Amino acid sequence: MSDEAVVAQLGPYQVELEEGRAYLWCKCGRSSRQPFCDSQGHKGTSILPVRFVAESSGTFNLCGCKSTDDEPFCDGTHNML
Repeated sequence: MSDEAVVAQLGPYQVELEEGRAYLWCKCGRSSRQPFCDSQGHKGTSILPVRFVAESSGTFNLCGCKSTDDEPFCDGTHNML
C-alpha cells in the first residue's frame, strides 16, 4: 500500500463539532468514515490520523482532499488539484 494520501473528495466535509471533544481526522483518505479515522484505512501505511480538540461548537469544513496546510480544516487547496 502506498504511503501517499489519497483524495477522499474534491471539497470539504461540513461537520458538526462539539467544543472540548477530541476527534481523529483521517489524513490518509482511506477511511470508510470520512472525514474521520476508522482505525483501519491507514493500516499498511506510515500515515497516522490527526488528533484535534474542537475549540468551539458549530459547523466546520474539514479537508477532504487531504492536502490542506491547516490540518484538519479545509484551506481551499482542493481548488488547485
